[in-house]
Amino acid sequence: MTAFRRSASSLSAYASPLEKGLGELLSEHLRFTTGRSASPSEVRSWDRSLPVLASDLVDAGLGDVEMLVEYRLPLSGKRVDVVLAGHHPETNDHSYVVVELKQWSEAESWEEDAAMVLVPHQPGGPKLHPVLQVRGYCDYIGDFVSSVTAPEKQLRGVAYLHNAYDPAVNDLFDLPQDDNGRLFTAQRRGEFLSFLRSRLAPLSGAESADHLLSGRIRPGRQLMKVAAAEVKERTQFTLLDEQRTAFQMVMHAVERAHEEDHKTAVIISGGPGSGKSVIALSLLGELSRKGIGTMHATGSKAFTTTMRKVAGKRSTRVKELFKYFNSFMEASKNQFEVLICDESHRIRETSANRYTKAKLRTGRPQVDELLSAARVPVFLLDEHQVVRPGEMGTVRTIREHAEARGMRVHEINLKGQFRCGGSELYEEWVLRLLGLAPGGPVPWSGDDGFSLSVAASPAEMEQALRPALEQGYTARLSAGYCWPWSKAAKDRPLENDVRIGDWERPWNSRLDSWLPGVPPSALWATEEGGFDQVGCVYTAQGFEYDWSGVILGPDLLFRDGHLVIDRAANRDPAMKKTATDEEAEALIRNTYKVLLTRGMRGTILYSTDPETQEYLVSVVGGGGGGLF
Repeated sequence: MTAFRRSASSLSAYASPLEKGLGELLSEHLRFTTGRSASPSEVRSWDRSLPVLASDLVDAGLGDVEMLVEYRLPLSGKRVDVVLAGHHPETNDHSYVVVELKQWSEAESWEEDAAMVLVPHQPGGPKLHPVLQVRGYCDYIGDFVSSVTAPEKQLRGVAYLHNAYDPAVNDLFDLPQDDNGRLFTAQRRGEFLSFLRSRLAPLSGAESADHLLSGRIRPGRQLMKVAAAEVKERTQFTLLDEQRTAFQMVMHAVERAHEEDHKTAVIISGGPGSGKSVIALSLLGELSRKGIGTMHATGSKAFTTTMRKVAGKRSTRVKELFKYFNSFMEASKNQFEVLICDESHRIRETSANRYTKAKLRTGRPQVDELLSAARVPVFLLDEHQVVRPGEMGTVRTIREHAEARGMRVHEINLKGQFRCGGSELYEEWVLRLLGLAPGGPVPWSGDDGFSLSVAASPAEMEQALRPALEQGYTARLSAGYCWPWSKAAKDRPLENDVRIGDWERPWNSRLDSWLPGVPPSALWATEEGGFDQVGCVYTAQGFEYDWSGVILGPDLLFRDGHLVIDRAANRDPAMKKTATDEEAEALIRNTYKVLLTRGMRGTILYSTDPETQEYLVSVVGGGGGGLF
């Protein structure tokens, strides 16, 4: 949703009974800009909170300040309640105040944890302290919006509990405040007005609002490039809302588990790019610095190899923090305080494989090994990324095994969406296209933050994406596993196995070592040279790049009004050996879901099947926009 903007004096008029309700007006704006209807609670919140803030600004003599309502954070699905835009009263520079509005009349700290609060009569359990919430928004804007050139001078953040008086929320003042996170209540309205006058001049804020909204988005600090600093400093990423709540929930569980000698499992689920791996690395860095025995594990060779490479670049000791799920077959009970299981949808039925010693082939579920190994096991997963036979990492499975062991279970759903340009529309479009969400496929309606288009050929797709590399962006081509895959050897070039008409390219290397200009398998998504090979789901899963080209193979076809699976066209050996028809159907759809959600700025599609290609053109239409 593009921010709804009005001056404070203009917006305050909507509190009048002679005007259309503000909630109704914003609801219409939401439908027009996103196609989504506002919930009744959203409408009530707008009607009750926004006129209060607008009236306060008018009373402070700041009626010409611009109010950006539901301001969307760049490359994110998150929205800020209000950003006030104007000029600083002393410097005349652009000045912005980020405001988190709460209707709470009372609240208290959760179990003496100043970072979390309980709000009576509100569902959902403990919530993130609003000061931490708005502080995260300020940090994020400072990191990603290039027009905010001096965030320490231009940005301030406040949480405004306009229905609350101090005695009813006294616990909330235990959390230290700073420039990016201050707390005001109805009782402190005078202080709030003085604060607003100290940051905003009684001048028109339209120019400052234009400046903020037109600011170029800085390239995101991608996970693989900054993981080393993240493990050691935890300053490279900003955790927002549910991400910060998940982080605090784990930290709290660690404290409780130590004090009460009781195990707790934390399950964090979310779609692509919702911040699961950011949370994982933030936890690893923070817990390690606190001297708490913590390990990171995944079921993905590519992901673990990359983590070891970038996070442990200068330290063998750091590399040892990153293991595989099957590394814990012989771990003793509670050997670690915390085990962070990233990519938990890759959890398998058992850890045993053909190389496993006979004495270890106990048939014990892999999830039980992981639950046993730590006092607080943490699972981060996306259920729609189960792409291989034998994988069984779901919220339900993990919860059932944890409860059977008598463990407490905390579950958090990351509703935010940070990949695909933060486009909730695109995420939903992909799920409906593939039959993974109800409602059936719909035409792509477009989104300012994300580009989607269809190429006429793989050569055209490659030609469109290659300039992105020259401009400093990242880009990759990937495809369904529908072509043979030749063995690779160190003494010869890769075979051009992916052949479509007169266009041909090799799959990514299967080797663990470099070939001339060709990165190892595990580093295809992150290292220079990967664009010249076609990636598969196993090398793309868990990673992100700016621009993504996806080739839909003949295992996914449009027939009789919807996309169907042709299992016979799939060449994945694992799929052919053990999967039932029903499993293959789900796994192939999930495979394309993974491939289609790797791009942060845009995706280009192409299908090898003429009827499917024609269908893609019809549903994508002209909604994608240009590449840059």
